[in-house]
Amino acid sequence: MLAYLARRLLHMIPLLLGITFLSFAVIDLAPGDYFSALKMNPTISPEAIHQMELQFGYGEPLPLRYGKWLWRVLHLDLGISVAYRVNVVDLIGARALNTVILATASMLMTWSLAIPIGIIVALRPNSITDRLLSFLAFFGMSLPNFFLAFLLMFMALRTGWFPIGGSFSVSYDSLPFWGRVMDRLHHLWLPMTVLGVAGMASLMRLMRANILEIKQADFVRTARAKGLSERAVVGKHILRNALNPFITLAGYELGNLLGGAALVEAVMNLQGLGTLMLDAVRSLDVYLVMGSVLMGSVLLLTGNLLADLVLTWVDPRIDFTRLESAR
Repeated sequence: MLAYLARRLLHMIPLLLGITFLSFAVIDLAPGDYFSALKMNPTISPEAIHQMELQFGYGEPLPLRYGKWLWRVLHLDLGISVAYRVNVVDLIGARALNTVILATASMLMTWSLAIPIGIIVALRPNSITDRLLSFLAFFGMSLPNFFLAFLLMFMALRTGWFPIGGSFSVSYDSLPFWGRVMDRLHHLWLPMTVLGVAGMASLMRLMRANILEIKQADFVRTARAKGLSERAVVGKHILRNALNPFITLAGYELGNLLGGAALVEAVMNLQGLGTLMLDAVRSLDVYLVMGSVLMGSVLLLTGNLLADLVLTWVDPRIDFTRLESAR
């Protein structure tokens, strides 16, 4: 296991180098840069803009700029944001809490509802419950997130039940601990629902399909032939095997913390990493974009590795040799 873990960690190095270099090159190919808009401002002298370009390393060859950025990354320095004039690490850290809370809450809601519902409909196929919940699942999968966000915001505006926009109230800092928790939950409900609906629908359908397939497997018929109770067959044989794909999906969810909430944050005016990265891409803030890309890549690769390790623990039939050869 330790040898496999060491090899996977070593394989992450060229992957991260490739991802970050390609991202750096794509940003460099974009027409203009952050200073293009400043050059059209007559109140800013060309000399001042030139000094800022030198300060942030603009105008140097791409390999040299990438090498300098990589050297700073090795020293845990992601550079300075051109647009915000602050360290990228501090800027990402200030926004990360809101996105992590939103993504974690929506993931917990999605998985805690989708898996039990998927089990219920799979154990009663073609029943009224199955057809009704399957219809709702298809409806949820076909409903765009931004449209659902607008509907919920319109409902909140008409009823006044939930706040529109923002991650907490103006008086948040003056509230006691549990008051802050309740205030966060009050602001979290709408975006959490938007993110959770589509994911819950797809996960429910996946769980239903997995269970229906495994129910026809030979080892399930053998377990029933041995006289095991239906509860034992379902709990020890069907569900345990049906959960394997979800472990892999959970690993990918870790890498979706940045991108998954971006659209919802933009529509609902939430100050998180998603809106921060969208602003960085629009303004061609190279170091802020690269910091976000690096963070998302590390989370994705780490989640993938953790998912593989959990799979080998849950399912003894999977060994590290097979996992490595599959990759």
